[in-house]
Amino acid sequence: MKKNSFKTYKVEKIFNFKELVKRYEKFDEHIAFKYKKDGQIKEITYSKFAKNIKAISEAVLDMDLKRVVVIGNNRYEWCITYLGVTTAGRVIVPLDKALTDVEIEKLIKRSEADAIVYEEKYNKVVEDIIKKGCNIKYRICMDDIENENVIKITDFLNKGRNIIESGKSKAGNVEIDDNKMYIMLFTSGTTNEPKAVMLSQRNICENINAISAQVKLYQTDTLLSFLPIHHTFECTITFLYGTYNGATVAFCEGLRYIADNLKEFKVTVFVAVPLVLETMYKKIQKGIADSGKAELIDKMKKISRALLKCKIDVRKKLFKPVLKQFDEYLRVVFYGAAPMDKATIDGYNDFGISQVQGYGLTESSPVLTAEADHKKRPGSIGVPLNNIELKIDNPDKDGVGEIIAKGPSIMLGYYKNEEATKKALQDGWLHTGDYGYIDEDGFVFITGRKSDIIVLRNGKNIYPQELEFLVNKLPYVAENMVFARNKTKTDTVLCAKIVYNKENLELSFGQKTQEEYKKLIWKDIKNINKDLPMYKHIKEIIITDEPLEKTTTQKVKRFAEMKKLEKAK
Repeated sequence: MKKNSFKTYKVEKIFNFKELVKRYEKFDEHIAFKYKKDGQIKEITYSKFAKNIKAISEAVLDMDLKRVVVIGNNRYEWCITYLGVTTAGRVIVPLDKALTDVEIEKLIKRSEADAIVYEEKYNKVVEDIIKKGCNIKYRICMDDIENENVIKITDFLNKGRNIIESGKSKAGNVEIDDNKMYIMLFTSGTTNEPKAVMLSQRNICENINAISAQVKLYQTDTLLSFLPIHHTFECTITFLYGTYNGATVAFCEGLRYIADNLKEFKVTVFVAVPLVLETMYKKIQKGIADSGKAELIDKMKKISRALLKCKIDVRKKLFKPVLKQFDEYLRVVFYGAAPMDKATIDGYNDFGISQVQGYGLTESSPVLTAEADHKKRPGSIGVPLNNIELKIDNPDKDGVGEIIAKGPSIMLGYYKNEEATKKALQDGWLHTGDYGYIDEDGFVFITGRKSDIIVLRNGKNIYPQELEFLVNKLPYVAENMVFARNKTKTDTVLCAKIVYNKENLELSFGQKTQEEYKKLIWKDIKNINKDLPMYKHIKEIIITDEPLEKTTTQKVKRFAEMKKLEKAK
């Protein structure tokens, strides 16, 4: 078991969302949110934000709503719903906006919610679900919809404001129970049925407290809300941790607008997944190459690195023309869900952009480990947060075993699933299902998912993520998945499904046929095999430009991909 030992920041601790909203008073007229409407940037202050949360709370209590589903894009109405419901002492159930109609129906029924707050585009599916029969009594739309069966959120807010003005407010008397479920989150489920994770307000607030001790955010920061906000990584880090610090949260208009939004909102902090960051970095590299200044930039990097050793940091000034390609204000990037290529990490560092790699699960609210401002190690997932105990269960001779953790941010359990709860929580320890090891300095490294481990017929274990990481280094590879195939009853071979970037493939090899490309890629795979023991050699490849099927947090749905491969046989 490892404890962290490095410089930490002083933290004003909070233990529930009422205390979080109370903090907003100190930020008053500072801008809490920015978003674009009709081409114009709109702003909302912390003062207005806090008042709207209280109005939602009063309306929730007046209508005696017990559980409220919320579904939609990252937007202001989503945020006031989340905090309005929970500060009223009721349960919020965030749903993934990318779910199919069938999945939405299943999860709404499983949530046992009596109200739903949603965007207009979900109106028909919600109507159909109600007609089929469920607990939903009230429908509240985030948009200005004309439907006698639907309450507009503006009317919902006005209801709460009127209660406050009448002097009949109840929200102030609500007491929050530390050990009660206030957030029900469904896991993304890459292989099986989503489980309903039960989180308390304290779970999430303790996570905010611990993160704040390791990584400093400032009131002057602007965060871009890009990842799906229903997911606990985006919700905790960008929305809740961001507003805890009085920073501004700007809502991204969508994947293709990231570059524009980074510049327009003058973003300083970006929470993303490696796939997005690596794509951005490749575009920067291409821009440098196209400008004919690659050699000059490399010389400037060497000078900058030498100056850094003397504690002179000129990176932001030196590389300002490069940074202007996407965002000259960006100072730190948070990322998780998968490892990032070391060349990309070094590249961002060279331009003066700090990166914080984190790791966690929905079941841990979510962060268990993270790099700190003063303690980093590329390739690791950082160190355990200061209120987390973390150890490796049943390590092998190399120190690799299942990562298990305990602490105040660990979930209460799975809703109405005692069997799964007992499997995940044993003697207070959360069994993550991830395998890894801890080095002598306390940094944690992941080797792969327990469920993804490939066990060969000779008993050898293969962690596919280790091989995928090597394949991803090839310049034309967008993503890949390593899997096993039983060639005969006695022979198992490792295969890789490689998704290539067509433009980069042509840059690497010129214009060729698909079969010629496959032969050239196979040569590169054989070079990777040379540095690996025989049992880890990739023996077959499939190449395609069709992206792998993923969850909304960009985790590959291995089970779905394997089913596709089976059908293609």
